Amino acid sequence: MESYGPLLEKTRVPQPGLQKLAVISIFSKLRSAPKYLDPESEPGKRAISDCLTSSSAIVVDQSVRQLCRLVTDSVISVARGLLELQSALEGSDPKLVPVFVKGLGFLVRFGFQKNNGSWRFNSIQTHPFVQVLSCRSEVHGELLQQVLLFMLQNKRLGIVHVCEFLRPLLYFSTIKLSVSESSSSSFGMELISSMVSFCCSYPYDSMPVFKLLMGCVKYLPHETSEDYRKLVFVVENVVEAYIVVLKSLAGDKLQLITEAQLCAVEFLGTILSLLACLQWNPSGHEPIFELFRHLLSVQRNLGLQWEPGLSSSIISLFTILVQSELEHEQVSILKVILLLLKWKYDNDDAISRTISSPFEEILFLLPVVSLMSSASKSVKGLATDLLFLLEKLLVKIIVAPRHKPVIEGGVHYLSTPGVIVLRLLQHLWYQDGESSSGSSLLNFTMKGMNESENMPNRPMSWVSHVRGFCLPVVERRKSSLSLLHFQEVFLTEMSLLLSAVLSVLLIHPSIGAAAVDSLSSIAIMDPRLGVSLLLTIMFYSNIFTRNDVICHDMLLKILEMLPSLASHSAMIPLVVQTILPMLNGGAKVSLHATATRLLCQTWEINDRAFGSLQGVLLPKGFADFKSERAICISMAASIRDVCHKNPDRGVDLILSVSSCIESPDPVIKTLGLQSLAHLCEADVIDFYTAWDVIAKHVQGYHDDPVLAHSVFLLLRWGAMDAEAYLETSKSVLQIIWDVVTSSVETKWAKARISALEALTQYEVSHLEKSIPDFKRMYLELFFSETNPKVLQVMEDFLVKIITYEHINRRRLVKEKRVAGSKIEKLVDVFPQVIFSSGKISEARELPGAALLCFSFTPKNVNEHQASKRLRDVHAGYENALGEIATSLQLSRSILLALMALQSWKDFMHRWMKAYIMSYDAKAQLSVLDKTSKAASAILKSMIAMADEAIPRAAENIALAIGALCEVLPPSVHTVKSAASKFLLEWLLQHEHEHRQWSAAISLGLISSCLHVTDHKQRYHNITGLLEVLFVSRSSLVKGACGVGLGYSCQDLLTRVEAADESTIEKETEKVPESQLLGRIVGALASMIHERTRCSSDVLGSLCSRFPLDNDVNAEAYELSSEDSENLEEDIWGVAGLVFGLSSSISAIYRAGELEAVIKIKNLVISWLPFVNSRAQGISLQGEDSETVLALGSCIALPTIVAFCQRMELIDDIELDQIVGGFKELISQLISVKKSGILHHSLLMASCTGAGTVLSCVLNEGVHAIEVEQIKCLLELFRKCYSNPFPFLVHLGGMLGVVNVMGAGAGILVHMNFPNYARQSGYQKKESSSVMGPLLQSSVFEPYLTSLVQEMFLVAQNSDNHQLQQFASWVLAFLRNHLWSKEPLAVDGDRNVAGTNSKSVSQGFAEDNVVLKLSLWLMDFKYTEIQPGTAAQASTVVAILRCLSRAPRLPNLDWGAIIRRCMRYEAKVAELLPEDSSREKGSLREESVVFAIAHANQFDSLLTFLDELSDYSRFKTLEINLQSCLLIHLADLVKVFSSSRLEKLFVDVSNHLSSFTSHEESGTNQKSLLCISCWKGLFECLDEVSVDTSGHISHAEKCMEVLFTLLPPVHSSGTIVSGVGNAVDEWSEAIRCLGKTPHSWLLDFLKVSHEEFSQSADHSVEVQKKVCAKIKLVKTGSLPLIELGKMKSYLLNSKSQGLWDVLFEVVAALHPAETTVKRQWLIDALEISCVSSFPSTALQFIGLLSAACCKYMPLMIVNQQLVLNDLPVTLVSLLADRSWNVVAETVVSHLFSSTERIYDWTTKITDGSYVPDSQPIDETENHMADFLLKVMHHTCVLLKGHLPLDKQLRLANMVIY
Repeated sequence: MESYGPLLEKTRVPQPGLQKLAVISIFSKLRSAPKYLDPESEPGKRAISDCLTSSSAIVVDQSVRQLCRLVTDSVISVARGLLELQSALEGSDPKLVPVFVKGLGFLVRFGFQKNNGSWRFNSIQTHPFVQVLSCRSEVHGELLQQVLLFMLQNKRLGIVHVCEFLRPLLYFSTIKLSVSESSSSSFGMELISSMVSFCCSYPYDSMPVFKLLMGCVKYLPHETSEDYRKLVFVVENVVEAYIVVLKSLAGDKLQLITEAQLCAVEFLGTILSLLACLQWNPSGHEPIFELFRHLLSVQRNLGLQWEPGLSSSIISLFTILVQSELEHEQVSILKVILLLLKWKYDNDDAISRTISSPFEEILFLLPVVSLMSSASKSVKGLATDLLFLLEKLLVKIIVAPRHKPVIEGGVHYLSTPGVIVLRLLQHLWYQDGESSSGSSLLNFTMKGMNESENMPNRPMSWVSHVRGFCLPVVERRKSSLSLLHFQEVFLTEMSLLLSAVLSVLLIHPSIGAAAVDSLSSIAIMDPRLGVSLLLTIMFYSNIFTRNDVICHDMLLKILEMLPSLASHSAMIPLVVQTILPMLNGGAKVSLHATATRLLCQTWEINDRAFGSLQGVLLPKGFADFKSERAICISMAASIRDVCHKNPDRGVDLILSVSSCIESPDPVIKTLGLQSLAHLCEADVIDFYTAWDVIAKHVQGYHDDPVLAHSVFLLLRWGAMDAEAYLETSKSVLQIIWDVVTSSVETKWAKARISALEALTQYEVSHLEKSIPDFKRMYLELFFSETNPKVLQVMEDFLVKIITYEHINRRRLVKEKRVAGSKIEKLVDVFPQVIFSSGKISEARELPGAALLCFSFTPKNVNEHQASKRLRDVHAGYENALGEIATSLQLSRSILLALMALQSWKDFMHRWMKAYIMSYDAKAQLSVLDKTSKAASAILKSMIAMADEAIPRAAENIALAIGALCEVLPPSVHTVKSAASKFLLEWLLQHEHEHRQWSAAISLGLISSCLHVTDHKQRYHNITGLLEVLFVSRSSLVKGACGVGLGYSCQDLLTRVEAADESTIEKETEKVPESQLLGRIVGALASMIHERTRCSSDVLGSLCSRFPLDNDVNAEAYELSSEDSENLEEDIWGVAGLVFGLSSSISAIYRAGELEAVIKIKNLVISWLPFVNSRAQGISLQGEDSETVLALGSCIALPTIVAFCQRMELIDDIELDQIVGGFKELISQLISVKKSGILHHSLLMASCTGAGTVLSCVLNEGVHAIEVEQIKCLLELFRKCYSNPFPFLVHLGGMLGVVNVMGAGAGILVHMNFPNYARQSGYQKKESSSVMGPLLQSSVFEPYLTSLVQEMFLVAQNSDNHQLQQFASWVLAFLRNHLWSKEPLAVDGDRNVAGTNSKSVSQGFAEDNVVLKLSLWLMDFKYTEIQPGTAAQASTVVAILRCLSRAPRLPNLDWGAIIRRCMRYEAKVAELLPEDSSREKGSLREESVVFAIAHANQFDSLLTFLDELSDYSRFKTLEINLQSCLLIHLADLVKVFSSSRLEKLFVDVSNHLSSFTSHEESGTNQKSLLCISCWKGLFECLDEVSVDTSGHISHAEKCMEVLFTLLPPVHSSGTIVSGVGNAVDEWSEAIRCLGKTPHSWLLDFLKVSHEEFSQSADHSVEVQKKVCAKIKLVKTGSLPLIELGKMKSYLLNSKSQGLWDVLFEVVAALHPAETTVKRQWLIDALEISCVSSFPSTALQFIGLLSAACCKYMPLMIVNQQLVLNDLPVTLVSLLADRSWNVVAETVVSHLFSSTERIYDWTTKITDGSYVPDSQPIDETENHMADFLLKVMHHTCVLLKGHLPLDKQLRLANMVIY
């Protein structure tokens, strides 16, 4: 300071000249001083500061000047100069403030010029002018001067740069306006005025200034009326400046004036959008509108053209006008609108030239029409002028519709309320189903509607949803319940907006009628709109009656809106006065009739209109208008409606009702009768009193079906007092009955239906009294009815009769006992006759019969002690085993071995039973332990005997061991394993043929009944049989191995484990069962081919389809191939192989090889000679190989026929050919006199096979065989055993006879031969053909009896011992069949029944309806297809439906009946025409439903369902039948056992899984099956009980598969287009999943954050799980907290592909409490502040805001639109009182997110963005600018919730 001290002292000398020189010297010295004294040094800084803070004005003034020179000379920087002056300004004397401000102004100008106009500051607060303004209030005046000076001096650098520099100052001063005590508030207004003045002075440079002012308007406060006055001040100044500028530019450069006009239009739109969004100033905006009108007038007067940008202003004016309630404001708005439209459409040509549809203009229709009811002449006048113009526009749209405008995709804009309304209108008008155009949110509120009815993107859906949205409001108001908040908001603020949109849609060609209905609903909901809508009706009535617009349909439709306006009492006079002129005498007939109906509908809305209506409906009116039929009909219809809606009011019109009935016009009479019917229904008029009066007036009903229909609508109500008026009711019933039984013409169908419905009202007991033989005649009518609709009504009445009969049945009455037939009596005494002494020697003489019916238990065994009793029983049977095994000869015949095996089964069963019964009752052993111990003891003794036995006995004992294992339950697996090991040892003893072949058969039988887990033993048994098959040189052994392998196949692929080969371990003993099956089939096919040299291609294809694998010894195979043993020596080798191959078809079918099954079937049939017309009989004269193949075919065909019949794989023609082939073959064999074992064996086998095939076909009860054909075969059998043939032929003939009767001897395969049931009480009618068991046929009973008697005599005759043996043996088989009462297995069926359901004999009266229906079904000719087949099929369907609802059924063979129905449907379907009304497949479906309904009563039905449900059969069924079974899963759960249920669910899962890998399967079929399965599973879960809960885990696995088949959700909750039934599929899935246990459900739907993030782009399954979880929350099945758990990763994921999920989330949140939704909004905003994908969170925020704000009914949303609309939706939402409480928190987070986006966008633009700890993903870059624009604009609109510092930071953001 020493250097500057003296000079500073001189500045204090009170001499101005010295002070100036001192200051100059100081600054000169600073300019040239060394570094330690320069301006940057401490002494230099102190010197400058002292000069600037001097108390002398002269010193300060000179110092400021000198400082500025230092800056200009670059001695110090501009920033340093500004800092020094700013510091001095803050503490200076007020009078010196202008000096400092001028200095600062100079430095700012210098700095701006030095930077060439690009001088910028980091924040508003650092701007030098802002710092000056913030310093003290005294700066205002000078600062304004400096700002203007800045603008003037720097405009040469570009006024745009100048405005950009001044923007912070202007925004700062504008924002400070909100602080009333702020010194900056007045400065802001003065600054704006100064800038406006600048624009007026320099019009060519004014546009950037105007734009700057336009931007600052957004930051004006909008809280108080004072704030609004400031807005008016700004608008007024700017408008006046615009006018000056426009006038100045008029006539100059076109570009400048166009730019000025565009700028003015933009300013207009900005202000109007703010007014529309923020709803400022409840006292109206008249001053602003007047200013705008003036501005627009000037533009128009200057000759400027209409600017398209004004359309946005028009739409904003629309929303303001709709909300306006002040007359002065309405006037000003109307003036502006009128001016705009007259400018746009200056003449009619302009209207016709317009290209696009004028939706912005015609939206004003309803608001303007509403103003026509104003009392103000000025309002009405302006509205009239505007309406005149709008009418022209409307007519132009109707006459010449415009095409859909082309909208560029990806256009980003900021919405306003008007834009949202306009977009909705355009969406509805042009909607073409494209999901990209957006979806309506209105369906969010449609609770209780089916999701399939709730589909967005359909034009009709929004209009219909409006109606659905309004009706709950109406209902709540009627019930005096308080409205929900969103309903209240809608009612008060949105109803007029929606009505305005709907009023435009009235002229839409396709949805106009729906718009009328919705407007009617709004009118009922909101009576305030009554007058407006009434005027709208009048306006459109005028439009639709114009000569150039002829829309009579819409005219009538829009008049239907009139009654809805009467919901408020105040509107009644207006509505009635509108209608009454149409009822004047001079009105047109059609108008009069319409008016009558309208008046009636008005009364329905409001009862106060009844007086007017009653005056119109007086009886004299029918006389006055008797020549005007249309008027009379409308009156009668109105009377009918009054009687229906309010019978009490109808009584007041009773004379008018009478006039209608007395009218000669049948239509009027009909309506009168309907009116009286309604009154009788309500019991306000006594029916019989009325009938006495009007009966004479309805005599013509016989000739007029329409009149008859109404008569029966009335007569039905005679049922109420029928007993009181007994005689009259009889006559009434006779009238009904006459029509029911008379006309069958189509035109009488409706009358007959109403007659039947009337009949249904009467009690059955009364009908039986009144109509003789009523039930019989009714059934005859039912059976002969051909009309499906009539049949349906008759069916319902039949069910009523069935219920009546069941309730009133006689209890505890046993069915009349039916005497047994002679055959039964004969076989009953058969054992006593042939075993009269009971000695074992007799058993030894007749071993076969003894096994089946000899008693081996000692007679006095029960008298012994337990231990001795056990020993005696065991010893008795052991001794019998040895005796019989020794005496029973098998003669190397596989057929005899099979007979023996069957016989040994019965023997072993009785041995086991006797052994178990011999245990001490006190022994503490379970049934299983007793069974196991008994089996072990028996097996042990049998093995001991076998080892020592002679060959004949060894053969039988080996078979007996197999029989023992067959009768044991699967649980006794240790005994079966021991038996298998023993027999395997025998099998491998190649030196002992007698051991090998019998062991092979037994081993196969054991393999079919092993325990489910005994994989190893099953594998060893099968591989052992395969090995011996190839290695053995004995043809008999090979054949026996074939039989054994065939038996082994019976149990393959029947268990759940076998269905999933992935679970099979890679071990030798656990080869998949499908692979074992392949080995067996391949081996049998190849062996047959090699042994017979058969040239069939089928065998070759089987060998290639089932190739031999490495496990088969190739050398052994070659050795066997070389074996050329003479077939004559041992004929059963090839036959056994054929039998084995045939026995494998059930397993092949289960494996899914349907084609292979068909091939095997056709191949085996082809081996039977004479099976068709081409047969040449070569098998009788040709090679031995053909003969042995024929032999194999004979014993194999029963297996094939039985299986293929059940699986519907064989038709009637093939069955007839097989039966005919057998007949021809046997005839030829008998006639050919040829000896030789081969010939005789073929004859025996053909008789046995023929009898068994006949039994299979007849017992199935599906195919009818001619009586003569059967008699011929029986006679052939008789010849075989009565003529002198070898014993084998005798045996074959007798086997044929007993097998025809169902004995099933000799063919040991599971053919489900039913136990004989005595059903002679319900005999079928005689016919030329037989269908059903032969023993139940009265035609054959005498002949069969004679045959049995003959064999009985042979069995008694000991002259021919061998023949006696065979005769007694076959009769024993027959006796066993007729009298067996229990299955041969120790335990019951292991797969099917969940309960021991048995057919219970139930007594039925002879006239019982259920019995009659059942017998009709039984006697129906299913095989005869006649001309009325379709009608007959409909009758069968109706009967099945009736019987399905019957509580009990008679004891018939229902399994056979149902199978016939199934086959009959297939035949009928082929004959039905394409346009047949009967649905194809319905009979089969009803058959299944019937079986399900009664499966718990009849085992045959249970078996039928078991077969249908098996996977191999199920997948071959038609799709509707599969669907039917799936829907009834819950019913199957009730009747199936647990193990069968497990397999059922696995089969269903496998079948559904097949769709994922077979895309060729129809999508609609897949969807239908999935829907059915979801429904079935829902019922399963809905009916869970303690008994059925075990199947839940299986159902869950099934649901997992089903879930993978669900179609992906797409586009706002809709389903991908093109996927049939997809909406229903999702709906059923969610309904079903909602029933599952929560623990499983949450675990199944669990999706981790990582899984979701990694899969969000491409994993449909992850997305489906998320959507399912959301939908379950929406339905209430899961709590909302589960939705909240997904929040963090849902909103922090890539938005691509996530829109549909967000849509579902909002849909789920919509019905939640407001507090929950508020928290979601806050959390979403917080996530957007840190998310790598902010657009996702912002889309959700936009969607949630749209769904919760008041504009929700108007919203059309998609990914883009929700962001566009955010400034409207979020602002509106936070303005709501229930959301305002979180406004500050929400806006604070929104601002933080906006700052983040701004920083990100700025850095992306300049390329300086470096990811930080919370980076934004680069995939968001394309959205950066738009997101910033949306968020910034939203924050600006919500700035009132931000503190000043954040508002300033917001204003400082530069948005382009």
